[in-house]
Amino acid sequence: MFRPSGSWVAMPTPYDKEGNIDFGAFKVLIDRQIRYSTSELFVLGSAGETTLLTPEEKQSVVRNVIEMTKDRIPVFFNASAMRTEESMRFAQFCEAEGADGVVFTVPPYVLIPQDAAMAHLDDCMGSVKIPCGIYNNPSRLGVWVTPETIAELSGRHPNFVVDKEAMPDVSQLVQVKRLCKDAVDILCCDFPKYSIVIPTLAVGGTGTANIGGNIIPEEAAKYSRPWTDMTIISECRDEYYKWYPLLKELYTLSNPIVIKAALNILGLPGGGMRKPYLDYAGPRCDRLKTMMEDMGVVAKYGVN
Repeated sequence: MFRPSGSWVAMPTPYDKEGNIDFGAFKVLIDRQIRYSTSELFVLGSAGETTLLTPEEKQSVVRNVIEMTKDRIPVFFNASAMRTEESMRFAQFCEAEGADGVVFTVPPYVLIPQDAAMAHLDDCMGSVKIPCGIYNNPSRLGVWVTPETIAELSGRHPNFVVDKEAMPDVSQLVQVKRLCKDAVDILCCDFPKYSIVIPTLAVGGTGTANIGGNIIPEEAAKYSRPWTDMTIISECRDEYYKWYPLLKELYTLSNPIVIKAALNILGLPGGGMRKPYLDYAGPRCDRLKTMMEDMGVVAKYGVN
């Protein structure tokens, strides 16, 4: 049963000038991740503008990305949906197409209680046999999946292998680790406002589910390794502290607005945004470009 670790990069969905998904650009971005030692990819998450894609577009992304990545790099797809049955069907589609894994969330907006969250995730995990995980992100979803619920799900589903955490509470990490031990791996977001990268690795987490790796993939891979010796711990701290200002800049607005702007600054095919998002422009984008130049990102990763 495959288990994500290290740098698990949340990919944006690139569009062409007409606003259609640009699969040629997708391949460029994927090949770059493989080149710079990213461990796994996460596709169709919030950074992938999943809520702005049609069901047919999502299926096309799954088919095309699997074709680009099979036997090259593991890929998990977000199988979240408003209705439990819809989430189950999409997860089953991903499994049939050959996905390495899927990730579920509680449905956004409806604000279900904890017992309903348990029932929803229980049904979703039971619908597939491939590795699966949850994305625990109350700021976007409105519901917190408690450690007790995560532990109960772990006991029911051997294919539940990863808890992707995005919340500003280190006790959540500690309790999940206490209750699940090594049955479920913890990876965290790299959102600087929460700053849980180092606490996650310190409590035994296995990496980060990050957006920083879209821009600085080699560096993100270094600060995302599990802590197995003091050299790795020291390098993690050094890299994370060095790139913390850039991460703050990348999170100025909701993902993937600034990510796409940064990719475009590098000459990579990030593409534009779909409404109601607006493209990142003006003084803020100029500030981002200056920072990327001053920190050596453009010199290292820029494409002429």
